[in-house]
Amino acid sequence: MTQKLTEGVTAAFNADAVERIAQGEPEWLRERRLQAWEVYESLPIPTTRLEEWRYTDLSRKLELDALVLSSAAAATDDESTWPAGLRTAMEEDSEASGHIVLIDGHVVHTDIDAELAGKGVILASLHDAVANHSDLLEKHLATEAVPAEEGKFAALNAALWNDGIFLYVPRGVRLEHPVRVTRWFSESGTAYFSRTLIVAETASQVSYVDEVLSDDFSAQTFTSSAVEVLAADGAQVQYVAVQRLGRGGFYQAVQRTLAQRDSTLDTLNVALGGSVTRVDLNARLLGPGSNSDMLGLYFGDGDQHFDFNTSQDHVSHNAGSDLLYKGALDGASRAVFRGIIRVHPGAQRTDAYQTNRNLLLSPHARADSLPNLEIEADDVKCSHGASVGELDAEARFYLMSRGLNHVQAERLVVLGFLGEVLSRLPLGGVGQKVTRVIEEKLRNHG
Repeated sequence: MTQKLTEGVTAAFNADAVERIAQGEPEWLRERRLQAWEVYESLPIPTTRLEEWRYTDLSRKLELDALVLSSAAAATDDESTWPAGLRTAMEEDSEASGHIVLIDGHVVHTDIDAELAGKGVILASLHDAVANHSDLLEKHLATEAVPAEEGKFAALNAALWNDGIFLYVPRGVRLEHPVRVTRWFSESGTAYFSRTLIVAETASQVSYVDEVLSDDFSAQTFTSSAVEVLAADGAQVQYVAVQRLGRGGFYQAVQRTLAQRDSTLDTLNVALGGSVTRVDLNARLLGPGSNSDMLGLYFGDGDQHFDFNTSQDHVSHNAGSDLLYKGALDGASRAVFRGIIRVHPGAQRTDAYQTNRNLLLSPHARADSLPNLEIEADDVKCSHGASVGELDAEARFYLMSRGLNHVQAERLVVLGFLGEVLSRLPLGGVGQKVTRVIEEKLRNHG
C-alpha cells in the first residue's frame, strides 16, 4: 500500500508545505493543489458578518494559526497495535463489504470482498488511487462537487489533504453490505486534512459508513474533511458520517452530493463528540426523478457547539428531497441549524421538505433554527418547519406512572425523539452504536 506522508512536516500552513505534500504526485494534482492554495490565501476567514457563519464565531472557536500539520508516522497494519478505542468501535460493527482504517491521517488498512473486487469495485486510499486510477481521480477529485472555490476551508483542504478514500462502484454492481471506514486521531494541537470521493455508476448500489473517533485532546485539534459523492443515473447511494471525537476536537466537513436522473442519494450526519462541529452539506438534484433524504442527529452536553449549514439545490424538474435534523441539548451546549431549499428556474414539480427539531434538556442549552426557501418555479411542493422545546413533562410523567424512575423515563423520551432519524436509514450496527453513546451521555444528566 502506498503511503503518501507528511512526516517531519510540522510547520504552519504555507506554500512550502503544499509543495512538500505534492512531491511525487502527477502534475495535474500538483497544479490543482497550488491553485487551491492561491484561492485559500485570497479568501478571508469567515466572520459572523456572513449569514452562514452568524452564530459560529471562528475568532473565538478556532485558533488556526496555533495548529501544525501532523508529523505522525504511519501505524502498522496490525490490529493488536491499534488504539483500544478504535478496536472497540470496529468490534461493534456488523457485516461489511469492505473496510478502511485511518490512524492520524494515514490509511493503514484496506480490504474489499474478493467477489466485488472481481466485478471492478475499487476501495483504496486516495494516494493509491492517484497512482492506479489517475483518469478517474483527475476527472472527479475537487472538480465539480467540492472545488477549491467552494470557500476558505474547501480551498485549504484541497491544498493540504494528506490522504483519504476512493470508492468506485461500476455500472450495475450492488453492494449488499456497507463499506465501513474508521478514523482515529491522537495528536493534540494538530490539523488533519482528508478527502473522500465516492463514484457510483449507473444502476449501482452502495452504502458507506464513516466513523471518526478520538480520546480527549489536551489542545485544540482540527479535522477537515471534504466529501464528494456522485450518483449516476439510477444509482442508489447512502452516505453516513458518525462523529465521536473527544473534547478539544474541532470537526469541520464540507459534503456535496450530486444526484443524476432517477438516482437516490441519502445522507445521515450524526454528531455526538468534539467541542465544535461544523458541517456544510449541499445536495444537488441534477436529474429528473432524483431524490435525496438528508438526515441529521446530534446530542450535546457540556459546552459543545454544533453548526449545520445545509442546502437542497433542485436544479432539475421532477425531483424530491426531504431533510430531517433532530437534536437534544444538555448542559450549556448549543446547536445552530441553517437550511435552505433552492428551486432553480425550470425545476417544475419539485417536491422538497425541510424540518429541524430541537429538544432542550437544560435551561442553559440553546438552539437556533433558520430554515429558508428560495423558489424560482411555480409548480412546486415545498415546506419548512422548525421547533425548539423542552422535555415533554406529560410523557415523562406517564412513563413514571407505569413504574419507570425519572432517569429511565427521560431516557425513553429522548431516545424516542431522536430515534425517528435512525429509523429512516437503518444500517447494521449504526443505530445501536449511536443509541449506546446517547445513553452514556444521559447517565450524566442531572
